[in-house]
Amino acid sequence: MPPSIKQVAQQAGVSTATVSRLLNKPESVSSDTADKINQAIADLGFRPNFNGRNLRAGRSRTVGVVVPTLSNTVFAQCLQGIELAARALDYSVMFTATEYRQEDEAAAVDLLLSHRVDGVILTVADASASSTLDVLDSEGIPYVLTYNQPQQASRLSVSVDNRAAAHDAVAHLIALGHTRIQMLTGYFHASDRAIQRYHGYLDAMREHGLAPMTPIEVPRHTGLGVDYLQSFADRQQRPSALFCSNDLLAFSAMRDLRTLGLRVPQDMSVMGFDGIPLGEMMSPVLASAVQPSEQIGEVALRTLVAAIEQSGVGDAGQPASSILAHAIRHGGSVQVFTP
Repeated sequence: MPPSIKQVAQQAGVSTATVSRLLNKPESVSSDTADKINQAIADLGFRPNFNGRNLRAGRSRTVGVVVPTLSNTVFAQCLQGIELAARALDYSVMFTATEYRQEDEAAAVDLLLSHRVDGVILTVADASASSTLDVLDSEGIPYVLTYNQPQQASRLSVSVDNRAAAHDAVAHLIALGHTRIQMLTGYFHASDRAIQRYHGYLDAMREHGLAPMTPIEVPRHTGLGVDYLQSFADRQQRPSALFCSNDLLAFSAMRDLRTLGLRVPQDMSVMGFDGIPLGEMMSPVLASAVQPSEQIGEVALRTLVAAIEQSGVGDAGQPASSILAHAIRHGGSVQVFTP
């Protein structure tokens, strides 16, 4: 159990009322007493239940946002959707990034809660096994996941169906005659979305009686180098098409294939996932499974605000998770397979 305000008071040798005054009106507590209380808070790892506190003191009308990175346009688009929807509803936004480090998720949420946000929008490594989400659940802090699809129905989320979208992307390659299709992905442990997309890849391959190839996991979206592609030099061994778990990986693969002297799509087709606008400016245009990232952000913000404003008023009309429609963008990075 997390430490309580009573334990802080006992360790500091003061009353719970004094601890409460420090948390709500720091200027009303002497510096010596404040030092004792702050030391006890630090020693015990205490964090106030900011959700309950805000409900008593009046909401801040600020929401926190935790994204893995802003270097991927997907999350920048999502943040734009969040910001525009927040502005329309008279909310402000604070955000932070974890750089795909699962161990930083809790610290990122703690930082936002220390600024008394009313709720949080976040993308985590694994939505079905997240200690950070467990804490938010236990403290009753409203939150909405973006891009994650948790197994727990109680965890609100806004996403496309990652598995179905990946299935459709791979099925598009199969319809073009490709039978040797390999998946290029970031580390599965860092992204439950990548795992769901891999299952979609498996679904499509098995549905058409094709043998799945071992996925290639790489540590970064960019600057991959060509080591992982060296096996592609043998035409008989390499796949005829790559399905990449996100568009940045697809861009990197196209660059690295050219470094090896291979042409896209003549020697190998490349399919992405995300449908970021930059893909349409590439030559050839990147074929991709498109998810509406700005709409994901907008819907997530509106869902979170509904959860915040209904906190403590019963279960009637509670907000629900949303699965938004995906699409397949046809592009010149893939072509009909010619043996």
